[in-house]
This record gives sequence, structure tokens and C-alpha cells, in this order.
Amino acid sequence: MDTMGTVIGSRAPASGTQAQRARRGLLLFGLLLLPLSLFGYWFYDVAEARGLPLGTSLPIMLAPGLASVITRLVLREGFADVSFKIGGTRRAILFALALPLLVGTVAYSGAYITGLAQFTPPPAPSFLAWAGSFGSFVFLMALVATLGTLVLLPTAAGEEIGWRGYLLPRLIEAGVPHPILLSGLIWGAWHMVPVFTAGYAAGASPLLSALGLMIAILAFGYILSWMRLDTGSVWPAVVGHAAWNAMINGGFDLATGGENAKLWTGESGFLVVLVLVVVTVLVGRARRSAAPGASTFKG
Repeated sequence: MDTMGTVIGSRAPASGTQAQRARRGLLLFGLLLLPLSLFGYWFYDVAEARGLPLGTSLPIMLAPGLASVITRLVLREGFADVSFKIGGTRRAILFALALPLLVGTVAYSGAYITGLAQFTPPPAPSFLAWAGSFGSFVFLMALVATLGTLVLLPTAAGEEIGWRGYLLPRLIEAGVPHPILLSGLIWGAWHMVPVFTAGYAAGASPLLSALGLMIAILAFGYILSWMRLDTGSVWPAVVGHAAWNAMINGGFDLATGGENAKLWTGESGFLVVLVLVVVTVLVGRARRSAAPGASTFKG
């Protein structure tokens, strides 16, 4: 097994030389990420202002992965530790696909039942007109969970190859305390610029959107990191990230309306954040109570 795999798999402290190399990699990754992200923020702002329908966030989402690729090439680190293996990831990928469906169902149902948001799915295709609004919603969710997730895999990979494929393992190898928390804070801070400057805020208050989004990112970051570390593969994190964006932003949100709906629903909505935090706590407890050497996600 390679050195990085040993560090990730065993959580053993790295040697002084390994830690020094990891710190050097983190420094270069950060120096590259900054200009690439600034270009992405600028492009998003301009594209949104001009009303471009697609690809507005593409440069932003590709920035972390591109920064990590350049860092690996410059420092000759290789790509083996990313890793792109599929074996042993089935359980994690199934969980990654189920998570947004579970969180969305609980949170959005709560919003509909309490009247905090309205259930307003788009019209059903003609061949499903007989099924009414619920049939339209089921068709929408089936579409975004499959085709939507597949379409978003490249952009999700752009982020995850950088965050969970490079930043997280390098923080571990560098001996940084609380690497999952720190990687989540960095990931969250990276989202704050477009929230305050480019209209990325979901609701009327950028401050509330930023707060909700940061909490959601920290909770989601723990789950993505656990899947990455348990399986040794970046694929569960990529699938989980793509599925979340597809189902929450492209599925449940499209079926939801109301004047204050964004305060309660959406990726920074209070109910979505609350349910996601609860699920994260439960998953964390399950991992801690598992038998020594057992893996919650690998299999």
C-alpha cells in the first residue's frame, strides 16, 4: 500500500518528511486555488448578470480539482492516492444516493405540512397527466436522481478531487488537528464569496443564507469525508455531491414555492440544515459504535 493510503487507512501519524511534503503540497494547492477561484467567482458574476442559462458555476466548481492536479504535477506526487477505485464502494455510493432523498423528504415534507412552504411541482408530461401533481413530482425526482446526478458528476468531481481527493488527505498527512473539520471550514469559506457578492444567496438575507450554508457544508463535509476515508476512494464523495445538488437544488426546490420557502428549504434552509445535522450526528455515532476495524461505508 502507498504511503498516503497507509496514513488515511490507519490514521497513523506521518513521519516528519511526509508531513513536510504534505505542508508543501497544501501551500501550493492554496496558492493555485486562490486565482482559479477568483476567476470562477468573476465568471459566475458576469454570467449571472447576462442571464446565461448554463455553465455559470463551472469554472468555480472545477477550480479545486484543477488546483490539485497542477500541484500533483508540479511536486511529482502522482495520482494513486486520489483514488478512483470502485471496489468496496457500493455501500457508500448507495448511501450517497439515498442521503439527499432522505434529508429532502423529511425536511420538505415538514415544510409542506406546516405551511412554511407550498408543494408546487412543475406540470407532468402528457403521458403522466393522469397521475396529477404527485405523479409529476415522482417523475421529476426519478429524472434528477438518475440523469441529473450523472450530468452533475463532472462538476462534482471538479470539487471532490480537490477537497476530499487532495486537501483532506494532505491535512491528515501534515498532522493538522481536526482535519475533517478544517477541510469543511475551508470548503464553506470558499462558498461565501459568491453568497455575498454574486447573488448565490438562496434567500432574501445573505447573512442567513451564509450561516445556513456553512452549517450544512460542515455537516455534509463530515459525511463525504467519512465515505472517502472508509472506502479509500473519492467516488462516493463525488456521487454524493452530485446527487445532493441534483435532488435538493434540482428536484425538491423545483417542486417548492412560497414567499418564505427559501428560509426553510433549499441547501441553506433551516429545515434542510437541521435534518442534515441530525443525520450526520447519527452516522457519526454509528461509526464510533462499530466494531474495531469495521467500516460503516466500505462494502
